[in-house]
Amino acid sequence: MPGRGGGGGRRAPHTPQSLKQLAGALPTTAWRTVTWREGTRGAMRSRFARLRVRPAHRDEERPAPRPEEWLLIEWPRGDAEPTKYWLSTLPVTTPIADLVRLAKLRWRIERDYQELKDELGLDHFEGRGWRGFHHHGALCIAAYAYLAAERARLSPPAPLAFLRAPRLPKGFTPRGAPGPA
Repeated sequence: MPGRGGGGGRRAPHTPQSLKQLAGALPTTAWRTVTWREGTRGAMRSRFARLRVRPAHRDEERPAPRPEEWLLIEWPRGDAEPTKYWLSTLPVTTPIADLVRLAKLRWRIERDYQELKDELGLDHFEGRGWRGFHHHGALCIAAYAYLAAERARLSPPAPLAFLRAPRLPKGFTPRGAPGPA
């Protein structure tokens, strides 16, 4: 089929590869152990590799290839093959630790969505119209934004900082204590 727009299509050969084959062909030096956050049972870490790829989007007739993207691959030690893959359009200069941290934010998004439903009633709408649902959703999200801002403002600067007793003001005398001598 001739290319659209008179360009005649891409001239370079287009040979897609499976992600599994691509990950298996990487040298051992391509893999890095990355810690992305502290969990309830210690540091959360796994092995990752990254490389620049041009995703195959079934657009062989496109006159120019798509721009390169990051392919991030997770292959935990002890597993027979890689377990997860992500594509990212972040800049070429993005460190692997940032790619991993952003890829692993999914748990936070799911937790926030669950909180929107459970605590703020996002799933309690029983109307029929789009306008009513839109108003309900907008109010739930506004309430969530307020709560998130308050949490950020009130959160302790260090873990368990709220357990430390505040300093007493200079010259403080407890009630019932004898005055200064």
